[in-house]
Amino acid sequence: MSTLNISAYKFVGIDDAPALRERLLGQCTALALMGTILVAPEGINLFLAGPRGAIDAFMDFLRADPRFADIAPKESHSALPPFRRMRVRLKKEIITMRHPLVRPELGRAPSVPPATLARWLDSGCDDEGRDVVMLDTRNDFEVDQGTFSNVVDFRLASFGDFPEAIAADRERFAGKTVVSFCTGGIRCEKAAIHMQDIGIDHVYQLEGGILKYFEEVGATHFRGECFVFDDRIALDPSLRPAAKA
Repeated sequence: MSTLNISAYKFVGIDDAPALRERLLGQCTALALMGTILVAPEGINLFLAGPRGAIDAFMDFLRADPRFADIAPKESHSALPPFRRMRVRLKKEIITMRHPLVRPELGRAPSVPPATLARWLDSGCDDEGRDVVMLDTRNDFEVDQGTFSNVVDFRLASFGDFPEAIAADRERFAGKTVVSFCTGGIRCEKAAIHMQDIGIDHVYQLEGGILKYFEEVGATHFRGECFVFDDRIALDPSLRPAAKA
C-alpha cells in the first residue's frame, strides 16, 4: 500500500495562527499532500496522506518550528489517499470541549503506555492493586465500531457533552484507576485533565490512543475496529482499512 497516512497533535500555545495556517497550507500544497490540519490557540491537530518522501519532508518542515520539535505522528497505510483535498482550518479549539479551564498546553495528565495498559488489563488491576476502569471518550457511533472490553461508555453525541456526563457519574470511579482513551489521544488528554480538575483520583490517558495501542499491542482486549474520520471508515488492529460490509 503506497499511501502513508499520519495523524498527530500537539497542545502548545499558538499566537500566530493565521500566519502558521498559511505556512502549513503552502508546504502541504507544494508536497501535494491531502488531509486536514486544524490550528487553534491551544495547538494543532493534523491528518495527512501522501507518499513517504512527501510526508517525511512535511514533518521535517514542521519540526523546524521549536513548538513542534517533538511531535510524533501515528502511521498507517492504504492503497489510495483517504482524503479528497487539502484543508488547513483555523479553530477555537483543536478538539471542541467548550470548557475553557481545561488547558492541556499548560500541562498534561499522567499517561499510561499501551504495553503497560495491556498488562493491567491482563491482571485486572494496576501496579498498586486498584481496579482498572476503561473510559471511552469517543462519540457513540465510534464506540459501536469497536472498543475495549468492559468499558464505560456515556453514549456521547459529541465530546462537548463529556463534562456533564462525567459529573453525573463520578462516584463510579472512586478508589479505582481510570484510563481514558480515544482514537489518537487528543480527546482523552482533555478528558483526563478535566477529571483531575473535578477531583477524580488516579486518572490516566492512554498514550497515543487506540491507534498507538494497535501499533504496539495489537488486538489484545479490543473488540472490533477503530473508527477513523476519513474514507477508510475504520482500521483493524493491524492498522489496515477494515473490510467493508
